[in-house]
Amino acid sequence: MSKIALITGAARGIGAATARLLAERGYTVCVNYVSNRAAADSVVAEIARGGGRALAVQGDVALEADVLRLFDTVDRELGPLCALVNNAGVTAPAARLEDMEFARMARIFATNTLGSLLCAREAVRRMSTIKGGAGGAIVNLSTALVRSGSPGMFVDYAASKAAIETMTVGLAREVASAGIRVNLVRPGLIDTEIHADGGDPGRAAKAAGFVPLGRAGQAQEVARAIAWLLSDDASYTTGASIEVSGGV
Repeated sequence: MSKIALITGAARGIGAATARLLAERGYTVCVNYVSNRAAADSVVAEIARGGGRALAVQGDVALEADVLRLFDTVDRELGPLCALVNNAGVTAPAARLEDMEFARMARIFATNTLGSLLCAREAVRRMSTIKGGAGGAIVNLSTALVRSGSPGMFVDYAASKAAIETMTVGLAREVASAGIRVNLVRPGLIDTEIHADGGDPGRAAKAAGFVPLGRAGQAQEVARAIAWLLSDDASYTTGASIEVSGGV
């Protein structure tokens, strides 16, 4: 039987690259998206052309009702889940904290932090061997900005991801006896569309000089770390973090 993976925010960037790679490695993939149906369908079509199987499912991870519907759809249409990638994340244009409105901060935490918690909860309910599941693996996405806190730019975004790092360690220990591994990937400067969301589409190229390896990373490079953590090659790895940051 094919392994079933759910990747949140998989219509573009790191999520899309992970969906393609997992499909190449034999997974059936749920490509979750919030609004860009055309991009999600494109990822699904590309996977199908390569001989894989994927399904695009709309859902905003910041909304519990959407998360429940998303997981129910995977259950019904694809089968028992064995892998979750908590990739969905949002940011906003660079600003100092005193200039940030509550709506911005609430949106970032609702998607990045609560969304990951909600999806992890639903995955554990299905994967837990204590509850009759077959076990599985969860990979959460953080950011190298957690180390600096991103002063003057993205303090709220960095804080939302720092919470995910703590959740990863705690949940890994909580569900280890239930056959579930939980790990984290911490990307650095990666050349994806999220920089446009932050108001600076050219940021990856402009900031590359600050990276010891001298360039921005590619989404596929992050996807390979995620795929390893989900695989049996990482069978004794839980509560761990992998840096994909070019040495930052």
